[in-house]
Amino acid sequence: MFERPSSGERAVLVHLDIGTVADADDLDEFRLLANSAGARVVGHVGGSRSAPDPHLFLGSGKADELKAVVEAEQADLAILDHSLSPAQERNLERHLQCRVVDRTGLILDIFAQRARSFEGKLQVELAQLRHLSTRLVRGWTHLERQKGGIGLRGPGETQLESDRRLLGKRIVQLNKRLERIVSQRAQGRRARDRAELPTVSLVGYTNAGKSTLFNRLTQSGVYQADKLFATLDPTLRRLSLPDGPPVILADTVGFISHLPHELVAAFRSTLEETRTADLLLHLVDAASPRRDSCIADVQEVVSEIGAGEVPQIQVFNKLDLLPDTGARLERDDRGRVRRVWISARSGAGIDLLLGALSEHFRGERLHRWIFVGPTEGALRAWLFAHARVLTDRTTDDGGWEMEVNVPRVDMNRLLSKNGSLAERFADRFAGDAVASG
Repeated sequence: MFERPSSGERAVLVHLDIGTVADADDLDEFRLLANSAGARVVGHVGGSRSAPDPHLFLGSGKADELKAVVEAEQADLAILDHSLSPAQERNLERHLQCRVVDRTGLILDIFAQRARSFEGKLQVELAQLRHLSTRLVRGWTHLERQKGGIGLRGPGETQLESDRRLLGKRIVQLNKRLERIVSQRAQGRRARDRAELPTVSLVGYTNAGKSTLFNRLTQSGVYQADKLFATLDPTLRRLSLPDGPPVILADTVGFISHLPHELVAAFRSTLEETRTADLLLHLVDAASPRRDSCIADVQEVVSEIGAGEVPQIQVFNKLDLLPDTGARLERDDRGRVRRVWISARSGAGIDLLLGALSEHFRGERLHRWIFVGPTEGALRAWLFAHARVLTDRTTDDGGWEMEVNVPRVDMNRLLSKNGSLAERFADRFAGDAVASG
């Protein structure tokens, strides 16, 4: 038994290739995670195994090698790029006589540093407590003490049992608070639906440039930095398109390979903005050597949260790091935009991206002549808000004769609200020409 150290940031990194070929990019990402958490890396231990050791994960020989490095570098903790069972973590700490942090604990620590909003802090705390609740094993001496003293001796309650009970109560409280936030978010989404504003959600691998693009498009001041998980809290802004309806743009948390399930569960209310979006802008770091694997990791998480069926446009970012590549659009065999190459930092290709968004939401348009009665001012206002008004002249009875170019999706949404209104407009339309622009 030993008293678990509670301070110190000198870290030895441990990365094993378990049943796979060594990948230098995985190790580089692991180093970035450690640096993002504020660790001072003083050593590294690598290797490969066909399968994890059930007792120490590393195996006894590699654990002895790690212990020697920890002692030589006077390290305060060992960080493993793997998920450990509670028993493996406890056994390693006993063997090394220092703190041991696995990949899940490392990412949780970064999230705890980055969360700024009330909701974000609650979500991180919930994920941390769920992770900690599985780590309440008898690995540390303070968890074995029973409450005692004159008049208090007896069966009592061990510190381990007390901690587990308090954790359970706190988790219940956090879940109730987050349920209220989920309800508030649902009300906000219903309000946007009533206003008929489509939602575009930015998704992508962490550090792909989502916040930079968000600031470029909306002139917002969202924090951005060249580090993993620079921002966690979702931000929503209205975005006006050059030739299309206004949309709500949502910036969400970035994804990463082997994202801990505790985080996916805790951030489900935040990621709800992604699941209910009308379009996903999948941001990709075009300069990353791991581009294809990052795309696959993001798609996996998108499917896991139930957003796999939401339409996507891939946005290949960071062209400023690819001097021989220019901004451009790529279309599929049906002529739809499927990929846009841009640089959020320099602004190259932003006009192409805005045009692609306009094209997506404008879709098929109807060219109609509409006669609006003198008491239908609300309808006239709706047409000015959702359609391109080509002609607007008054009639003898005080109404208006209007020539409009309106997206079919908006017209269908209007006519579906009231059956009698749909019948009236079916008679009023003097033309049914279809335009695509």
